[in-house]
Amino acid sequence: MFFENIKLAFSAMHGSKMRTFLSLLGIVIGVGAVVAILNLGSSASRNIKESLASGGTDVITIWPAQNERNNEFFSSSFGQKLQERFPGVENVLSSMQGSASVRYQDTVATYNVLGIDSSYFPTEKLGFSFGNAFSMESALMGRQVIVLGEKVAEKLFTEGNPIGKVVFLSADQGRPLAFKVVGVLAHKDQNFSIDVNSMVYIPFLTFRQKFLKLPQVSMYTVKIAPGFDTMKESEQITQFLDSVVGTDGYGSFSPAMLVSMASSITKTLSLFLAAIAAISLLVGGIGIMNIMLVSVIERTREIGIRKAIGATPSIIRGQFLVEAVTLTLFGGILGTVFGILISYAVTTVAGWQLSFSFSSVAIALGFSMFVGVFFGWYPAMKASRLNPIDALNFE
Repeated sequence: MFFENIKLAFSAMHGSKMRTFLSLLGIVIGVGAVVAILNLGSSASRNIKESLASGGTDVITIWPAQNERNNEFFSSSFGQKLQERFPGVENVLSSMQGSASVRYQDTVATYNVLGIDSSYFPTEKLGFSFGNAFSMESALMGRQVIVLGEKVAEKLFTEGNPIGKVVFLSADQGRPLAFKVVGVLAHKDQNFSIDVNSMVYIPFLTFRQKFLKLPQVSMYTVKIAPGFDTMKESEQITQFLDSVVGTDGYGSFSPAMLVSMASSITKTLSLFLAAIAAISLLVGGIGIMNIMLVSVIERTREIGIRKAIGATPSIIRGQFLVEAVTLTLFGGILGTVFGILISYAVTTVAGWQLSFSFSSVAIALGFSMFVGVFFGWYPAMKASRLNPIDALNFE
């Protein structure tokens, strides 16, 4: 009986194609919109996460406020203090920052210079297109070696590989210092205000003793140990710093926090848009109710005959309910395909990787079936309550 009702539903659709198409249009658009919005939300969230995580989500950057850089708390022992207090802190790297003019032959440009430890590169997940990071020995000996960002290398060395060449750095009208190029960073997308492609890197000790000769540390990169939650560690370190130097005494930044915020925002936005799209499903449901009421009227004599030969009201009701659900489910399947095609087209144009959400299909199809039951109930009840004699005499 169940499959027979499904056959009747498809027979009814085939008998009035245009009317069925117009009635199903709302369901197709509604389901397609829900599927597309949830898939695009998931894809956008994934793309944002991957972009933010490219700099490493297991690091926290801390910088003392300008008026706190002479504070003894932010000395070279700052890293040791954090490691002793927080087991989740694997390492703390100190760095110093300034700007300088960088010259190679007749080409001169101004860039930010970062004085760092050699382990800064793997911690920040920076790769190399030429050469390598300066060695631990070079860092400890304070040698005049330099790593160039991609844009810096392109500006100064138009002929290609600059490894072994010498560039001159000068800051504050000081005497130019010669640095041997040992590495060029591979391109990396800019994260927030940090453009690693437009920076140059020299050993921390060289920066402090030969370049700008500043006693204060500009920035600390805190590496969180594997197995520890960066978010929780960040909160604990923040509370500790608040109690020691106050909320205005420092600044901090953690990619993990931004990843969590971005994920929460895109999820909320996707659900909000999906809820709006679901309204079109309700509109489509009204169209289904309309076509089912017309179908009841057109098939009144058929209902009368079936009742005359023994069909109960529940059988008649079930028949029309199955027809209504079949209609909305058919529209839901078409809408799902429509939504997937939209998702694929948009992510291809945007250059994102499609993150297909199976839950979006389940939600859309489940809701379309609910619409079929809800809006098909009244026509089904009307058909089941027809008097057989009146139905047989209906013209």
